[in-house]
Amino acid sequence: MTTAITQATKFINTLFDTFEKIPHSLIALLARLSIGGVFWMSGQTKVSGFHLAEGTVDLFRDEYHLPFIDPTVAAILAAISEHLFSALLIIGLASRFSALALLGMTLVIEIFVYPDAWATHGTWAICFLVIITKGPGVVSLDWVLFGKRMR
Repeated sequence: MTTAITQATKFINTLFDTFEKIPHSLIALLARLSIGGVFWMSGQTKVSGFHLAEGTVDLFRDEYHLPFIDPTVAAILAAISEHLFSALLIIGLASRFSALALLGMTLVIEIFVYPDAWATHGTWAICFLVIITKGPGVVSLDWVLFGKRMR
């Protein structure tokens, strides 16, 4: 019995050691690409060419009900933000700032629009927090331009 426990413990420790060898840059790249894709696709639903898509303002007025901001202004800001910050995240430029901006947007969505979608928004928040706290990794323009300061 003791031998089985010792072998299981050794196996688990080996497994954990293997997990710890996964480079942050790979994790950050996956986080940037996946959450950047989510927000890019969301932004695409709001536009038709370089204009707001038909019904976008109605969506902000009739479904989202954001307080303190006009639905037209909110629709324009959301469309621009989702495209700009997701594109920056995907290429890894101004990554921490972009992740912070989209985390703020996620908080607004969670608090004011879809409070029951906390599981989805929590998953998004984790992606953003990895980038904000640890940086975009070496596969990013931030790294190319600024090196280790961007980690």
